[in-house]
Amino acid sequence: MVDHKKTQASISTETRNIQDLSEKTGNIYQTVSIISKRAIQVNREVKEELLAKLEEFATPSESIDEIFENSEQIEVSKFYERLPKGTLISIQEWLEDKIYHRKVEEQA
Repeated sequence: MVDHKKTQASISTETRNIQDLSEKTGNIYQTVSIISKRAIQVNREVKEELLAKLEEFATPSESIDEIFENSEQIEVSKFYERLPKGTLISIQEWLEDKIYHRKVEEQA
């Protein structure tokens, strides 16, 4: 699993040159497809990690009336909210050649 907390990805959207993005594939649509598939993977990994951390705070006898605010739980949630979005992380990985991709040729 990649450590998304140490990424150099921007936390805000920035304009990208599509020529730079599509340089490796020669096709912007193929590039977008690769980046979007990676973004889905990144989002899934981050979500699983967050749920695992939040599970540490859960107690088996909790009911709606017994739930109380846990400052550590709130800090964990805020930390994950401040991480760059999966799309921004995957674009940064693409630009840094950290995404492996291969072209599957059509068979006749």
